[in-house]
Amino acid sequence: MVKTLAKSIREYTGKTVATPMVMIGEAAMEIFIPYVMSLLLTVIDPSDASEHSAWLQVLVERITSTQIGQVALYGFIMFLMACLSLLFGVLGGKLASEASAGFVANLRNDMYANIQNFSFANIDKFSTSSLITRLTTDASNVQMCFQMMIRMLIRSPMLFLFASIMSFSIAPDIAWIFILAAAVMALGVVFIISRATPNFKRMFERYDGLNRVAQEDLVGIRVVKSYVREDHEIEKYRDATRQVYHYSIKAEKWLTAMTPVVQGIIYIVMILVLGFGGSRIINNTGLTVPELTALLSYSTQILSGIMMVAMVLNFFAMSKNSADRIAEILEEKSTLTNGENPVTEMKDGSIDFNNVSFSYKKDGEVILDNIDLHIASGETIGVIGATGSAKSTLVSLIPRLYDVAEGSVKVGGVDVRDYDLKYLRDNVSMVLQKNVLFSGSIKENLKWGNEFATDEEIESAAVAAQAKEFIDSNGRGYDYDLGQGGVNVSGGQKQRLCIARALLKHPKILIFDDSTSAVDTRTDALIRQSLKEQSPEVTKIIIAQRIASVQDADKILVLDNGKVSAFGSHEELLRTSEIYREVAESQMKGGDDNG
Repeated sequence: MVKTLAKSIREYTGKTVATPMVMIGEAAMEIFIPYVMSLLLTVIDPSDASEHSAWLQVLVERITSTQIGQVALYGFIMFLMACLSLLFGVLGGKLASEASAGFVANLRNDMYANIQNFSFANIDKFSTSSLITRLTTDASNVQMCFQMMIRMLIRSPMLFLFASIMSFSIAPDIAWIFILAAAVMALGVVFIISRATPNFKRMFERYDGLNRVAQEDLVGIRVVKSYVREDHEIEKYRDATRQVYHYSIKAEKWLTAMTPVVQGIIYIVMILVLGFGGSRIINNTGLTVPELTALLSYSTQILSGIMMVAMVLNFFAMSKNSADRIAEILEEKSTLTNGENPVTEMKDGSIDFNNVSFSYKKDGEVILDNIDLHIASGETIGVIGATGSAKSTLVSLIPRLYDVAEGSVKVGGVDVRDYDLKYLRDNVSMVLQKNVLFSGSIKENLKWGNEFATDEEIESAAVAAQAKEFIDSNGRGYDYDLGQGGVNVSGGQKQRLCIARALLKHPKILIFDDSTSAVDTRTDALIRQSLKEQSPEVTKIIIAQRIASVQDADKILVLDNGKVSAFGSHEELLRTSEIYREVAESQMKGGDDNG
């Protein structure tokens, strides 16, 4: 996990390495200040002088022999060290902020880039709400932990090490108290974190559910309001929030115990140091007041160092599950990849399903069963079938949105698995059943089909899709803002814009997955007539519920429970297919009744 995430540091490696080096400088200054303070106290009260003169003490005495001069010089040295400590601290904070922000920016970009490479099977594995949580909340947790680690994880152990050395040089028998206290504190921290981590894991899983509820409600807000279900949705969101709260409290209860435990140990240590140190001073057994003062400072630094490490481990406990979840995204490999020498040339738009079977999960329910189907280039094929008969699944195999379980799908005589994936999808244009538009103008959305399309090409596609009339009437033409998800246009207008977008790709195969269901029959007929006239060489597959939408097709495929029930022209199927005849008769009867 660490190795996977570390790849996103990249250009921020220098700042990541520099931060702990600068923090070591800050720790060094903090170590030397109590040392200089003890020498200053010795100058003020010479009776507290140690038997052996320190090197700094000898140096100061050589510079000036007067007491006031030595006090001033020691004061200046302490002031200089304090300034350097401040400088190192500020610089370390700046470097850590820039390194952590840059690292997480790269991390988010890397996750998003990998998600874009996911196949439909990969996306099915992770829910949309979970992906959003990982890109936002989880990434923020990792950023906070990373910043704390590069600032404190080197500084604190160095502070502990050097303060321990200084303490042992002053009073080895008392310094052992610090080591024992540090060991007890470390055991307590490890125990607390081990109890908190599982609850954080459950909390982030509940975050996925919270985001799912919010996403569904906001996307479907019109449905919520039309059915007056606001109270129900509020309660559903409140329930999801309660679950996050429940596990958050369980985790935080353990982590909040860390502060009183650490502070309690610090106070006990200070009492012990004062007790043993004061006893030695009273009994005149080799410890002076300045040395005891330095020991108290070092005891605070040693235990503060442990406390800082505990804080880092606290953040690590909170973010470990987030880091694991992010690493899952980064390490996920697309189930659809190019071969060694992918084909980048398509002879024509012919399509061959050779004994194709498919299921969404390995050893799962068979969705398509032994499909054997052959479509000539330039033909128009209609597809009908009951809901759940796998119509959309069938056409999804052509642009290789999924891979077959058995058999093969060939386009232009070449297995789709042998094509370069981008090239294949550029030549197989698909208008999905659920029409999706993006924030921006009509022109920006249409250029998804061809970013280099000219204004003439855009207008030609709009004419063919019967979209030009409402585009011209909106007041701003192709610069009209569609709003988030295309909220400023109707369902039928969305469908026509999506068809125009698909036409701009100039594909060899054009697939309509029930993509004219929201337009009236006249507009549907005009769209089909335009496609027939403007793109006669393009192979067209039209999935529809209305017989009128497919009856003029060269051939019509009837699917029943994932199997080919019939395949032929409208007239042939009326004679030979009971399913097709029943659908046609029911729709014609419905039309007569309406008349």
